[in-house]
Amino acid sequence: MAKCERVTMHDVSSPIAESFSIMRGGPFYRLLTQLGLTGSERHQVIRRAPIGTSLCWFPLLILAAAQGLAAGTKVRIPFLLDYAVQARFLVALPILILAESVIEGKWRNIVIEFLRSGLVDRSDAVLYESILRSIMKLRDQVLPELVMVVLAYLPPLFLGKTELLAKGTTSWHILSQTSSELSLAGWWFRLVSAPVFRFLLLRWIWRMCLWTLFIWRVSRMKLYLVATHADLAAGLGFLSEGQEAYSSIVFAGGAVIAGSVLNAIRYQGETLSSLKTPMIAYGVLALILLVVPLLVVTPVLFGVKKKALCEYSRLVTEHDQLFETKWIRDYPPRGSNILGNLDPSSLVDLGNSFTVIRKMGIVPIDKASLKTLALAAALPMLPVILLVTPVDEVIHAVLKMLG
Repeated sequence: MAKCERVTMHDVSSPIAESFSIMRGGPFYRLLTQLGLTGSERHQVIRRAPIGTSLCWFPLLILAAAQGLAAGTKVRIPFLLDYAVQARFLVALPILILAESVIEGKWRNIVIEFLRSGLVDRSDAVLYESILRSIMKLRDQVLPELVMVVLAYLPPLFLGKTELLAKGTTSWHILSQTSSELSLAGWWFRLVSAPVFRFLLLRWIWRMCLWTLFIWRVSRMKLYLVATHADLAAGLGFLSEGQEAYSSIVFAGGAVIAGSVLNAIRYQGETLSSLKTPMIAYGVLALILLVVPLLVVTPVLFGVKKKALCEYSRLVTEHDQLFETKWIRDYPPRGSNILGNLDPSSLVDLGNSFTVIRKMGIVPIDKASLKTLALAAALPMLPVILLVTPVDEVIHAVLKMLG
């Protein structure tokens, strides 16, 4: 009888998997290629980040200064003291660009790991590569990015809004609340800066959709999943690294929220207590949105766990009965000694395996990844809390925590 042989990445090479990318494709990427802003991804994103900031932030400063709106008391919120716009274009926007090379590298490693770990068998390598090609084909479609452009311009074109928390007061982009008269910087913000930022954000949402589709399609393959795997996810625990990679994007969104909250406190009389709901809601929503993509493998993991519980339950029962019969109910054969015997070890090992199966989760994400994402959402809020909280209260709180 022929021996069944498992194949690992050392036996299977896949140029498609090794070059897989959700970032390097689509009309916008092709435009960047024409402009000479693609190539060695790590170096090019470092170039694109300041270019994006220069396009979205620097003209706002120049135009606001030209009308005397960059600083001073001409309007209630001058440009340089608009915390929301500074957070959006000096913190969040560069992160949205710089995160590309980091997340792409982690996602590619996950794609390769399916082969390297033997989850995908050699006989299914062609099917696996066809899934990768289909994802990259979707990535290159024109329609999704066209829809993104429309959505990016939807608020200023049809809703007439330029900023979330700028109601009831004049600012560098709205000269008069009664007539909603826009400044030169306000027009640039409406027609260029805000749409560019929304477009970049929508591209990340689209990428996450493609990544979710990849996970879903691969999970429907005949994967070699083992319920007793130490990662408590049948061998799919490494998928949590792909979601954890999004912590930089979560931080960028948190920075935007923090800037808007600080604006509301400084210029609209709000308090931390009155704004705690949107702050907490953002953190919870970010966690939910990043866990949801992993739910596509839940039915598969549930089936693996259910089957393993039944199979190992029978195996444990049979083994324990034999052990009890041999060592407890009947006298052991003459010359038998439990010291040094392998029977107790097999009893413990099998029991541990069954315990691992019972603890196995049906969503492949660990507590460490959840903590990282929660920290990324909360960290931008810390400067806001420190800025609006009196120093004596901060010191008192710290001393209280120290006991």
